[in-house]
Amino acid sequence: MSDSKQSAPQMNYFKEEDILHLLISEEVEASSIEISPNVTAELNQAGELIGVEILHASTYLRDSILESVQGKLLSLAKASS
Repeated sequence: MSDSKQSAPQMNYFKEEDILHLLISEEVEASSIEISPNVTAELNQAGELIGVEILHASTYLRDSILESVQGKLLSLAKASS
């Protein structure tokens, strides 16, 4: 990545569209790849990750958090048995 374009990651939420965008670098997006339904990785010319866009973000995050918490609770329950 170009040092002149590196900055702290920024997160923007667009409430009306329910889109969460994580900007890792200010570089120009050369391509993108859908890495899962509603999640797109944005890449620079060198194929490096420069951003992530999540559609239907509120549902995606809710479901991801619930899955993670439920998995940890199951692990704890098995460990204490």
